[in-house]
Amino acid sequence: MNKRSFYTKKSGVQLFCLGIACFAFFLSHAQVKAITSNEIKGGDLVGRWDIKVQEGSRTAPSWLEVEISGFKTLVGRFVGNGGSARPISEVHFDNGAFNFSIPPQWDATDKSLSLQGKLSKDHIEGSLQYPSGEQYRFTGTRAPDLTEKKNVKWGKPVQLFNGKDLSGWEPTGKTNQWYVKDGVLISPHTGSNLVSTRKFKDFKLHIEFKYHKESNSGVYLRGRYEVQIIDNPKTDHPNSHLFGGVYGFLVPNEMAVKGPDQWQSFDITLIGRMVTIVANGKTIICNQEIPGITGGALDSDEGAPGPIYFQGDHGPIMYRNIIITPVAE
Repeated sequence: MNKRSFYTKKSGVQLFCLGIACFAFFLSHAQVKAITSNEIKGGDLVGRWDIKVQEGSRTAPSWLEVEISGFKTLVGRFVGNGGSARPISEVHFDNGAFNFSIPPQWDATDKSLSLQGKLSKDHIEGSLQYPSGEQYRFTGTRAPDLTEKKNVKWGKPVQLFNGKDLSGWEPTGKTNQWYVKDGVLISPHTGSNLVSTRKFKDFKLHIEFKYHKESNSGVYLRGRYEVQIIDNPKTDHPNSHLFGGVYGFLVPNEMAVKGPDQWQSFDITLIGRMVTIVANGKTIICNQEIPGITGGALDSDEGAPGPIYFQGDHGPIMYRNIIITPVAE
């Protein structure tokens, strides 16, 4: 190498290092201050909202979360009348009015869901159009924090299923396919969901269940938050739609599923919004927050006690040994 090429190469290296140093300096002095809701247009909309959609004579639950992305953009998540929480790429806000749209999920159409709303001091209201074209009015209030309690004292365990009949349980549909045999609660085919008549706030729940190949069910906590039961293979890449996930929100840290036609178990602790799920003896979700209701919820009144309900409209399922331990009054 001649002297000229040596110095040319050396100068190039020096310039490269200088560039890296300048970039690091820029990053260290860049704006990193968190933007608060009162510093952004539409900031009063930021937060979580429990929504009621008036679908004729039926009040359907929905949920909305709005967050700040960067310096000025509102983004969020939305739960409609089915499916899971879906991302909102941008919530448009102007002079108290807001709107957004999201593409279809399980709908048999390529049309988007769209929402037009108005923000008032303590609530939101407006209209919602589903991908099917149906349009309904909605109202929403801020979701409660449901702050986790400390030093919880547990009451006495309750046998929520007596192993003999459907006492204490009600089907949601016009026809009931559920029956009891040999101490097992059985849904032999797709039909009605099954809801406990008793309602609970904070609790520990033990359930055992068995499903056939390719079947699907779920247990809803307070009738609002679904823990997924589904026949899926073991995988190194769990997601919230698979076995043991809180549907659309919380991902298990491992896939503890055994497979079809085997008895399996969940031990679930729910205190406020914080949930711990032990599946087949393995802790797969540890004291994580459930942000809001999941698709298929009975209602969006998150601050109220709610029932346990089993999904029976996705395929055959069996349950037994259903024991709930509520927090002592």
